[in-house]
Amino acid sequence: MMQFSSQAAPPQHTLLKPNPNNIHGLFLDPSSPNNLFNNRLTRPWPGSFPTSSKTLGSFNTAGCMEQLLAHCASAVESNDATLAQQLLWVLNNIAPPEGDSNQRLTSAFLRALISRASNSGSCKILASAAGALAATNSSLSDALHRFSAVELASFVDLTPWHRFGYSAANAAIVEVSEGFPTIHVVDLSTTHCMQMPTLIDALSNRPEGPPILRLTAVSLTDETLPPPLLDMPYEELGARLINFARSRNVPMDFRVIHSSPSDGFSDVLDQLRVQQLVSDGEALVVNCQMMLHCIPDETAGTVASTVGINPSISLRSMFLKALRSLEPALVTIVDEDADFTSPDVVTRLRSAFNYLWIPYDTVDTFLPRGSEQRKWYEAGISWKIDNVIAQEGLQRVERLESKGRWGQRMRNAGFRALGFGEEAVVEVKGMLDEHSAGWGLKRDEEDLVLTWKGHNVVFATAWVP
Repeated sequence: MMQFSSQAAPPQHTLLKPNPNNIHGLFLDPSSPNNLFNNRLTRPWPGSFPTSSKTLGSFNTAGCMEQLLAHCASAVESNDATLAQQLLWVLNNIAPPEGDSNQRLTSAFLRALISRASNSGSCKILASAAGALAATNSSLSDALHRFSAVELASFVDLTPWHRFGYSAANAAIVEVSEGFPTIHVVDLSTTHCMQMPTLIDALSNRPEGPPILRLTAVSLTDETLPPPLLDMPYEELGARLINFARSRNVPMDFRVIHSSPSDGFSDVLDQLRVQQLVSDGEALVVNCQMMLHCIPDETAGTVASTVGINPSISLRSMFLKALRSLEPALVTIVDEDADFTSPDVVTRLRSAFNYLWIPYDTVDTFLPRGSEQRKWYEAGISWKIDNVIAQEGLQRVERLESKGRWGQRMRNAGFRALGFGEEAVVEVKGMLDEHSAGWGLKRDEEDLVLTWKGHNVVFATAWVP
């Protein structure tokens, strides 16, 4: 993989004056009664409020940016327009969207806070500013790139973010499928079956010969689809996968189930129950790649009431218990190791800020400024931030849970951890050698964890009944 060891220095950023064309939409027409600067800054910043570009520079650290964002979120939620104006003014000047990784991260959170004010109307002046922003800028969804299959395959290969889970899960699938003439893989994945070519390759080399592969892809029916987006129907994608499998002498059947995480993928479960009645001698594998966190969690009562269930009932736990009743040969869960489930936006903001610095930091090591792929990559992260901060109810699908909480859910549902063998570890380490030195691997009991500069990024777990 091509590496970029040098990068241009970030542009010098000077203190902005009120400007109706400002990208963040913070400054409106000076003649307008809604202008954020018509009312003088009457509330002093605790200690001393920064009044010059020099003192603003002292706020340009990740810790200070997090604090400013958290205070700003509190001000927006409490409709404290004066304090929110002050904080947004500071954040706008210390965090340009074209700056270093911390500045770009903060800029994305700033846009998400303005979007939240617009969605909720909680802070009237900010909502007005956000309305002006929405009128002149395309939405985040419109900015997301729609990938062809070839583009997406190349895109996910840029980092171990997804490849780590592919490598670990594939090793577990190959191991557990030994002796089965047919393997039925249900692919619950946000990356549209991009894992499957490497799995097909691995199965083609099985000592006793390749099995029949039945692949069921789950296509989301919700309007809120997490990136990356695929620019082709699943039926066409399936035809390409079948042709690839044929070239590897792997007999393959492909089908699509359209389902929604908002009801715990009930359509998937219903069809699997029917198929299990007629299947014989096949290993059922449910491969969950960064999709289960889209199932609403019981910590958000508004979501539970929306779908007509008791807020004390967990759709996630119900889904896992239903999976257990199907007696699968293997369930793999790969997801990002963070917690975005809090109903409190300030708590979510802090959790997201302390996790999502990682993709902004990593992008500087492998993509140059101004490249198309970098724009696609960071647009996806910005979408995630906006979803975590600005959205509520069923629109908020980014509800990550930590590895420990998923493990407890699996044990409560009647699964036990399978763990990963040395072959899986070797596979993952070999893959990581293709990327920059900041990536690492650690074992955590039976699980594998991808790290960046020592921080947990993605976990991979394997479970059996």
